[in-house]
Amino acid sequence: MKRIILIGTLICSLHLTYAQDISLPEPVKNGGKPLMECLAKRETSRNYDANKQLNNQQLSNLLWAAWGYNRPDKRTAPSARNNQEIDIYVAMKNGLYLWDAKKNILIKTLGEDIRKETAVQPNLADAPVIIILVSNKSRIKSNNNEDLIAYTYADAGYISQNIYLFCASENLATGVRAMFDKQKLPLKMKLKEDQMILLIHSVGYRK
Repeated sequence: MKRIILIGTLICSLHLTYAQDISLPEPVKNGGKPLMECLAKRETSRNYDANKQLNNQQLSNLLWAAWGYNRPDKRTAPSARNNQEIDIYVAMKNGLYLWDAKKNILIKTLGEDIRKETAVQPNLADAPVIIILVSNKSRIKSNNNEDLIAYTYADAGYISQNIYLFCASENLATGVRAMFDKQKLPLKMKLKEDQMILLIHSVGYRK
């Protein structure tokens, strides 16, 4: 009897763990504004409506546009030597998530709101979604540290521009930044030694 109760407890525990992950809907890959109009509307925003949230469909579309798979082994942004070394982390009110682009699932990695810790300017943390681009240096096919840095920042720039263009198309506000506490934030996110935060985007509605 005790063994049955123990097994049941373990099953419930596993269910609760996975229940914290967010399975996103299939991204919508058509529609939106014409490219030239998006380029005309592309801008950096610094003030966000803290009370207006993005829904899961918007989040799915945003992440796919940023760095999703548009072919079996290639993505919406180029990657030097197809290293695909960048992971997208998403900080929201209910925690920190790692986006699994293949399964389109947000995997919960931290159960607290760290948005304020991603920004030097407090108002930037008002955005409901904070996208954190993290490089995994061990995936980069180069023994030259200068090449490694050049490749991974270039790749992050492509993803950043995708985020800007998507937000322009969807009338959302966004702004990229490289200013954050480079000592505390990686520790807070529990990143590994070979992981490096590159850029951070706030995404939401204009205030």
